[in-house]
Amino acid sequence: MPVRRAFFILVPLLVAAACSSDNTNPTSTTATGGSSATGGTTVSSVVDTTPPPPDTITPISAVAADAPFPADRCEANKSAGTINYLSGFDFSASASIVDVLVAKQKGYFEDLCLDVNVKPSFSTDNYPLIAANEAQFASGGSFSEVVDYAGRNDAGFVVLAVEGRTGIDALIVKDGATTQLSDVKGKTIGVKGAITPSVAAMLKKAGLTEGVDYQTALLDGFDPKIHIAIPEIIGFPGFKSSEPLQLKAAGIPFKLYDPADYGIPGSFGVLYTNATFLGDFPTATEDFMRAAMKGLADALADPEAAANIAVDMINANGNASHLSADSEIARWNVESKLVSNSTASDLPIGVPDPNLLQNEVTTYAGIGLFDGQVPDITTILNTTLVKSLYDDNKKVIWPSK
Repeated sequence: MPVRRAFFILVPLLVAAACSSDNTNPTSTTATGGSSATGGTTVSSVVDTTPPPPDTITPISAVAADAPFPADRCEANKSAGTINYLSGFDFSASASIVDVLVAKQKGYFEDLCLDVNVKPSFSTDNYPLIAANEAQFASGGSFSEVVDYAGRNDAGFVVLAVEGRTGIDALIVKDGATTQLSDVKGKTIGVKGAITPSVAAMLKKAGLTEGVDYQTALLDGFDPKIHIAIPEIIGFPGFKSSEPLQLKAAGIPFKLYDPADYGIPGSFGVLYTNATFLGDFPTATEDFMRAAMKGLADALADPEAAANIAVDMINANGNASHLSADSEIARWNVESKLVSNSTASDLPIGVPDPNLLQNEVTTYAGIGLFDGQVPDITTILNTTLVKSLYDDNKKVIWPSK
């Protein structure tokens, strides 16, 4: 059965408005009394009508490396109250999730006077909550996912970090069912909601269009061992850090078609907020991201320790998604390499690269995402905030205790 495309992505970023005040020259009025008949004196009264100077806002102190965290900045951050963060897939050891969990566990948010509450969620559930400012930060599945939801819902999203500069999804096909991508023609692909953008673009590049050259059918659950045994489908999209690892562990053979091998751009591990929170609490926004990027650096330096932090939080929350320590260590081992080994950009890790992301949305518009129109990503993408958190050596600027 064909599947309805359910792509998401939040819209527009924040454009700050500047106010200016007209300066007027001081004026005065003079009242002059006349001379009295007895030779009285003339009295002059001068009234200053110069408008008072506009109130000036004292700028909040910046964070300096290895210097105490500024007291005024601490107070500004506290004024944000409790900040809610929503994960993209439970508390899995994934980009834009594990970094926040590491920051939370190590007290990095507290070091910056932030009260952060982390909640397990799913990327597709997060968008309306961030749009309504019921939560302030969330993990998105990909940049295009966020952009699509934003464009359809006028949501005011602001993408602050993109940690993975390649697609995370791939097409998993039953062993022996294909020798090349064109063999998918006339077959049915199982999907969890909708076919993923990278896979759809890869098939489109091979001359295959959903609903014309192949069909999609909805799958129940998340177990690839069950899915690959369904006779009606040839395969299904999955994440390179998850389903292929599960199938290998179970000894089930399969063939993997990776969109990156076919020149298809992509992204994963997106952190975003909304324009309201960014406008109201700019230093809290900066310092949330500062702590997250420091958590990411730690997670890349010691992947197993970071995965274990995620596992501890998964178990403490009841493990509703039935994740295991082995799966999460394996997941972050794959994703951390994809994040670290990205050579497509010379920007610090996590800093959005507008050229790569423009290429991504342009490619996906070609397969019908965004109603076939290339979106204006400047309305949703902040390329400077996270970049400003790094020093010239691409190290996060962090205060002393």
